[in-house]
Amino acid sequence: MTEAKMMAGIPTLNAGLYRTIRFLVGDPAVYIELAGGNSQPSSTLILRDIEMDRARQHARADHIACPADFAPAAGLSGDRETATAQAAAEFLIRRGIRRVTVDRSLPMIYCEMLRRAGVDAVCDLEWGVVERRRKDEQEIEFLRAVQSITEQVIELACSTIANARADANGVLQHDGETLSSERLRTMIDIWLLERNCTNPGAIVAGGPVGADCHHHGCGPLRTGEPVIVDIFPRCKNSLYNGDCTRTVVHGDIPDEVARMHAAVVAAKRAATSAVRAGVTGDQVHQATIAAIENAGYQMGLPPADAPDAFCSMPHGTGHGLGLEVHEPPLLAVGGPTLLVGDVVTVEPGLYCKAWGGVRVEDVVVVRADGCENINRLHEELRWK
Repeated sequence: MTEAKMMAGIPTLNAGLYRTIRFLVGDPAVYIELAGGNSQPSSTLILRDIEMDRARQHARADHIACPADFAPAAGLSGDRETATAQAAAEFLIRRGIRRVTVDRSLPMIYCEMLRRAGVDAVCDLEWGVVERRRKDEQEIEFLRAVQSITEQVIELACSTIANARADANGVLQHDGETLSSERLRTMIDIWLLERNCTNPGAIVAGGPVGADCHHHGCGPLRTGEPVIVDIFPRCKNSLYNGDCTRTVVHGDIPDEVARMHAAVVAAKRAATSAVRAGVTGDQVHQATIAAIENAGYQMGLPPADAPDAFCSMPHGTGHGLGLEVHEPPLLAVGGPTLLVGDVVTVEPGLYCKAWGGVRVEDVVVVRADGCENINRLHEELRWK
């Protein structure tokens, strides 16, 4: 009996499909795997006719076809996505297949065309997810390269803050103008564009604004306040993402900020030491929790009536990184068992309305006996 599996969508938007075929195209495409019987497993990629020659050279599929090759008796729709879905259903019907396993990202239009053709679609929630988690060596090199670029721009941003001049009101000045979160983000964007990377919007959050862990930051930066710099660019060539966070303080470092930073760095080291294949993301997060609580801080969101001095870590330890900035697995409560080839961030942080936030983030590759940290940048608060 032949077993069939199918992914579909637009590879420029569907990271799972792109990762499977390693071929970038901005039109609908369908990938179908057939296995069973006496024949070897085979894969077919159905996509727009003008992309077929390029796909034959570069796509990871045994056979390349276009929707016209599998037009149903009633003909194909004039809508490109509908026609591609119709062709996928006809492909299966011609092979006598009435049941196909699909991944979690399959667009509903494909389910509808399968239903109309009498093909049952069964969703495998893990297909494509585990495969994406197990990064191959090519992917790890892509990630290593973009992470190196990410560290360089982190150093640029943190050094710009550290070497700025503070005016009489404590507001930082750079090249004769106020250094704001917005201005520094623009500098970051331009620097990354010149290195063939896109940037969805870096976090440059200074002072009390940084108490919201995902606030992108706004307004002038000031001396004596922690500034969280979190940058997560995407390389235009490989499509893989970097992700790195450091915290910088211009001028004198307040004692409480130094204490928060020491706790965060200790938590990062504890969590990193816990990362290896076979342990769970939950267990790694528990190592973070133990370090944060041992330093005298709390976990979780602040209560509604909490004073401004309340300081805690409200988020998980980290997340998977690859074709998307946030992808499985999570290093958090309930996080799954880590696999060889997982690439994850380790990014504990502490946040306090009175002072702001401190976060330090590295990226590690999960190995059988531990992990490889692909960051090389220092983790201190001083950047002069």
